Amino acid sequence: METNPNLGPDSEIPDSEIIALQALGWVLQDQDRAERLLALTGLDPRELRSGLEDPTMLASLLGFLANHEPDLVACAEAIGVAPAKLAAAAQHLNSPGEFYE
Repeated sequence: METNPNLGPDSEIPDSEIIALQALGWVLQDQDRAERLLALTGLDPRELRSGLEDPTMLASLLGFLANHEPDLVACAEAIGVAPAKLAAAAQHLNSPGEFYE
């Protein structure tokens, strides 16, 4: 399992979770996009906050981006990953195992 080298050697947070959290930060920077996320996922802000460690919720967030290619591409560019890596992260969160770029 790959981990973020910026978090230190003891970190066990997989890249897929870090990518999803970075993507969430990007989504929430725009009020219209954030409202669309909540409307399409059926989540409310409390559920979103409480689900930050839930791989299924994080995968849903990445699925939200994948369903709107302009957002997927813009998010990937903003957080410095390839759009395919966002899709791979979603797949990993849906079925944990080894994560490959």
